[in-house]
Amino acid sequence: MPHEHPADRTSLDLYEPINVLKPVARDLWIVDGPRIGFGVGPLEFPFSTRMTVLRLGNGDLILHSPVALTPALRSAIELLGPVRFLVAPNSLHYWWLPDWKAVMPNAEVLAVRGLQKRAKRSIAVDRLLVGRGSPWPAEVDLLVVRGDALTEAVLFHRASQTLILTDLIENFEPKRIHSWFLRLLVRLAGAADPDGKAPIDMRLSFFRRRGALRLAVQQMLAWQPERIIIAHGRWYEKDGTAELRRAFRCVVTIIVQAATP
Repeated sequence: MPHEHPADRTSLDLYEPINVLKPVARDLWIVDGPRIGFGVGPLEFPFSTRMTVLRLGNGDLILHSPVALTPALRSAIELLGPVRFLVAPNSLHYWWLPDWKAVMPNAEVLAVRGLQKRAKRSIAVDRLLVGRGSPWPAEVDLLVVRGDALTEAVLFHRASQTLILTDLIENFEPKRIHSWFLRLLVRLAGAADPDGKAPIDMRLSFFRRRGALRLAVQQMLAWQPERIIIAHGRWYEKDGTAELRRAFRCVVTIIVQAATP
């Protein structure tokens, strides 16, 4: 179960400043948020958080994986346009979404299948994200990647050539983690910068569905992203397609082998 620790800097350096809009490209921003912890007691693992803000052609805003709500952040976002969509891209990235919904009741909540059953907070979902049925087909592509323990909705913002992920790639910077034990766990999980990827437990989640994962990676590569925004750790401001190939190199190797006559 997640636990918020907004003022705790002892275990993990955050991407300061937090809770402010940071421009990425035209009509695209990120917001680095507070630390959130998963687990219980000494086994709790700290995660940095990150929200992506997209502005559609009609001015409507999408908040992807919302971070903690603050009055100043809310005001700054509302200056960009009306918030119409709140996106929970997987069953782990929803914790602060009900807070945003409470102050923006007209915003539509979009989520992957199964979120309401697994969520530790009450959350009302207006529309499910399934398959490739993007709610914004002219501007943002959707790809839902299903696993046994985790299903993730991937977005691709065409105008900026930006791929938006949450946990399919995690890229923790060891220098930002103060505990040697947690640094060791990150490395063992395979989620340490500069070779960040999905941690081992999530990779196992896709073992029985590796064919579907292979097709999903093939689609993401076909989009040829220039950058990749992720929720945890250092995101990729350039060389997005190359980083995607690196992070999914085992899958990419299979794709290449299958395509070789």
